[in-house]
Amino acid sequence: LAGAVAFSLLPCFFSAASIPPPNLNRLHVNRFISEMDEENIKFDAACRELADATQALIALKKAKADKKEIDVAKKAVKKQEKAVDKLKKEQKALKDELEGLMLRRFFVVPSFEIYGGVAGLYDFGPPGSALKDQFLDFWRRHFVIYEDMLEITSVCVTPYKVLETSGHVAKFADFMVKDVKEGNCFRADKLLEQHIDKVIESGAVSKEKRAELLTIKAKADAYTAQELGEQLKVLKIKAPGTGNELTEPFPFNLMFSTQIGPSGHSPGFLRPETAQSIFVNFKRLLDYNRDRMPFAAAQIGLAFRNEISPRAGLLRVREFLQAEIEHFVNPNDKSHVRYDEIKGIDAWLFPRELQEGEGKSVKMTFGEAVDKKIIDNQTLAYFLARTQLFLHACGIDPLKLRFRQHLKDEMAH
Repeated sequence: LAGAVAFSLLPCFFSAASIPPPNLNRLHVNRFISEMDEENIKFDAACRELADATQALIALKKAKADKKEIDVAKKAVKKQEKAVDKLKKEQKALKDELEGLMLRRFFVVPSFEIYGGVAGLYDFGPPGSALKDQFLDFWRRHFVIYEDMLEITSVCVTPYKVLETSGHVAKFADFMVKDVKEGNCFRADKLLEQHIDKVIESGAVSKEKRAELLTIKAKADAYTAQELGEQLKVLKIKAPGTGNELTEPFPFNLMFSTQIGPSGHSPGFLRPETAQSIFVNFKRLLDYNRDRMPFAAAQIGLAFRNEISPRAGLLRVREFLQAEIEHFVNPNDKSHVRYDEIKGIDAWLFPRELQEGEGKSVKMTFGEAVDKKIIDNQTLAYFLARTQLFLHACGIDPLKLRFRQHLKDEMAH
């Protein structure tokens, strides 16, 4: 009957060019963000120099070069190791300073802090709440009002049957491993990615091995449990902090379960995303829109995911606000009436075939991407462009924004 193009805009929020974006300058965070960007660039360059110096030393040893020559190469490696270590400490100091500012000014704090807090749960203070509301207003004007979308508000508790039908009960899971002695839990793909980052930072791998490791990292969250287990064994990854052996990866469903009513016969979940309530109301939305296609429905609301090991501040949390759009199109006609407005806009794209090893993103217009089938159709290109315009208006540096195409084994449907 209809095809859906879905856009899950998780803790990010989006805006209209005619409406001024939230004023971030007065929040005194721009300096930290700019300095952190510079430190990241320096750190990446230093890691590459360390890798080159280390490989040069390895080559000299294999060639049984003169001892003086080897000693000079060793000094070069040690010098670069110190440079990398210094930059790592500077990065941490900047991050700590920014997080300290957020806590002192009460932008965001751990929930239930006086009781020790709970990982993955945060409270927004007065300035954080005000900033969040500005972004939400910005997003609503940019998408819902400008595009004449149908906005709904639905409940957070979802019956078991709904999420069983959608596949969430069976498949909404991450793979977990445990420390066999301590019982500590870790998300398997993140453990793999973090280990690869450390190996690459050490500089003790050749360019070929680096490319191989980066390919493994790119595929980490698409691996099966068996493939993840094999990679953890091949790379000899142990439990962080203890060095103990790890269990085989196994699925852990990320939904918070609950009971609806006192009988115990009506199980449910806290919704892991806002999309399902749009889908189950599709017929009513279509009727409301007088059976006209295409149309889009939007919702802003809380979602809940019982993350295995929440970390990285607000990037991986257990309760968060989603701003989501489901755009319904005729599967035989995915053109868009406003496509001409965006087809000449440049974008940095990361097609799946370029993601092997140290793949590079490519710059092209959205129109070129559609013509080359990197972006499947006009409607998808239109909303990618509108999302990009929003992010630019919110202050995201265009040179640091990429649209990465899912690998074939990463597709959600």
